Amino acid sequence: MNCLFCKISQKEIPSNILYEDDKIIAFLDINQQNIGHTLVIPKDHIEDITKISDEDLIKLFSTAKNLGNIIIKKLNAQGLTYSINYGDAQEIKHLHLHICPYYKNKQEQSTINDIYNQIKSN
Repeated sequence: MNCLFCKISQKEIPSNILYEDDKIIAFLDINQQNIGHTLVIPKDHIEDITKISDEDLIKLFSTAKNLGNIIIKKLNAQGLTYSINYGDAQEIKHLHLHICPYYKNKQEQSTINDIYNQIKSN
């Protein structure tokens, strides 16, 4: 399969993984809209939200909720936007949930590795 997100979930392409279990993987988006922009995806190739089971959708959102709380705490974000694109709005045809932190004040640019280290720190 030639799906970018499948390649990431199968570790064929390196990424900054924030969470992983047998069904879900979450990683920093390489094109950070805001510092901490994270993608949560099912490991299986599921094209869009209409194709995922209710059980796996709950797991996807539960993971996003937990990561969102960590991102707020670790990056001092003042809020979050959770979003899923569908159909022609999807750039990559693999279901993915965006977690986009919100900051009242403009954040200084950071490298993706710096952001990863800040989120993963104890």
